[in-house]
Amino acid sequence: MVLQAALVDSHCHLDFDDFAEDREAVLARARAAGVEHLLIAAVTPSHWSRVQALAAEQAGIWAAAGVHPNEDPASTPDLAGLMDALAAPKVVATGETGLDYFRSEGDLSWQRRRFALHIAAARQSRKPLIVHTRAAAADTLELLRSEGARDVGGVIHCFTEDWDFARAAMDLGFYISLSGIVTFKKSTELQEVAKKIPADRLLIETDAPYLAPVPQRGRRNEPAYVVHVAEFLAQLRREDPQALVAQTCANFFRCFPAAGVAA
Repeated sequence: MVLQAALVDSHCHLDFDDFAEDREAVLARARAAGVEHLLIAAVTPSHWSRVQALAAEQAGIWAAAGVHPNEDPASTPDLAGLMDALAAPKVVATGETGLDYFRSEGDLSWQRRRFALHIAAARQSRKPLIVHTRAAAADTLELLRSEGARDVGGVIHCFTEDWDFARAAMDLGFYISLSGIVTFKKSTELQEVAKKIPADRLLIETDAPYLAPVPQRGRRNEPAYVVHVAEFLAQLRREDPQALVAQTCANFFRCFPAAGVAA
């Protein structure tokens, strides 16, 4: 199916070394597939300048600055350093940040402190949050509430939680972004949640190079494959694919208003 509306990959990692040898070709394939906008989310301070440079090079590419919850505790920035990164041109979001109790063990109070720091930076900069959460649903919601994330909002990226979590996040002003996981045969519970998400709160993403959707599963993921997420969701939700793509594009610019200003 050829989609006429502009596609948005709301979360990818084109700064990763996985794309070092063919990044330009990957971007060309994305453009050919109709992906006109994409957001590259940094996961560690050493990549902040890299995502900024990639965004500066081409129209339609945006960046986010943050530290992934599974990065070493020593990678936690100070507030001033994070604020400086968020002030760079075409940086439109704070993240990737959040909590991940699946891949980290022991006393994870440092993760919660780091997440709170990102929420504070997002509120001060007015750059919405990109939130990663895994095996930490209750604490994620508690911190979003207690630290005032409602003031700035953002997105729960690569969503895999249940409907109660989705509803609570949306009550706090967050969007829900679905990745290739929703296309997997075993993702039946997530697919039921996907049917319920209001159209004006839905985003789509690849999380490239991870989680390639069916029919590309098992390959390195790339932004061009977001079309498969869109087509699957349109069929699942019984919506016109063009309308779903147009809606998710509009949602992207509402979620990240600085992208519209920087365009």
